[in-house]
Amino acid sequence: MSAAVSLQNVYKSYNNISVVNDLSFTIQPGEIFGLLGPNGAGKSTTIRMLTTLTKPTQGQVEVAGFDLLRQSILVKQYIGVVLQQTSVDNDLSVWENMELHGRLHHIPNPQRQQRIGQWLKYVELADRRDSLVKTLSGGMKRRLQIARALLHQPQILFLDEPTVGLDPQTRRRLWEIILDLNKQGMTILLTTHYMEEVEYLCNRIGIMDGGKLISLGTLSQLRSQYGEGLVMKQVEERWEYLFFPTLEDANTFINQQPNKTGMMARSSNLEDIFVELTGRRLD
Repeated sequence: MSAAVSLQNVYKSYNNISVVNDLSFTIQPGEIFGLLGPNGAGKSTTIRMLTTLTKPTQGQVEVAGFDLLRQSILVKQYIGVVLQQTSVDNDLSVWENMELHGRLHHIPNPQRQQRIGQWLKYVELADRRDSLVKTLSGGMKRRLQIARALLHQPQILFLDEPTVGLDPQTRRRLWEIILDLNKQGMTILLTTHYMEEVEYLCNRIGIMDGGKLISLGTLSQLRSQYGEGLVMKQVEERWEYLFFPTLEDANTFINQQPNKTGMMARSSNLEDIFVELTGRRLD
């Protein structure tokens, strides 16, 4: 089975400034793939290329088995996109937003009406179909964006920070929707600044920095590669982090120290690995 998404030696430059630099990775059908990186790492540009919003300067990109440059119209038929920015029309009703999207994708009636009802019910907005979008909460607007992105039944869903700015309860509800869509067979690429979101949802994780992919694997593979144990040591006003193969090794190191003040051992997590690789936290 061919990859759902494939990038091979992809570059993207603006005004001779390289934003994406020799990027290569694949996403298999049915995966939830997390793409992480600090601001300016190139992940948003990567999403824009994969969703046909901008063209790569160099390299080969295939989405749903179609060449991005030569078959972009076909690519659009197989992808759904939920951007970080709220992109639904505030002055239209919930139903009108869905109807407009359905017509743009040339979905005929009565199939269009059936799908609108189906997906509004799925995201728990059926009772708000006649409400103006401007009256919805942030979480409702995000669920409407997801319903709209699913209306033409895409195979691949791109989610660019879908839960940013939402309360914890709403975020958890969106996690349930994402996992359920994946169980139905949908391939999902997710970018987020919430590490626990990636740990909870994603099968594999790619970490970008400076336009390059600097690490790739499952959470277990990353922890095994960089260390499953961590020693935190307070040095004046900051903390130093030392990785060890296992938590037992980390505890052994502390026990061997003549002065254990300000030291503690714990299991490593994705944020620890991210900071180790990029030298900074997501902001």
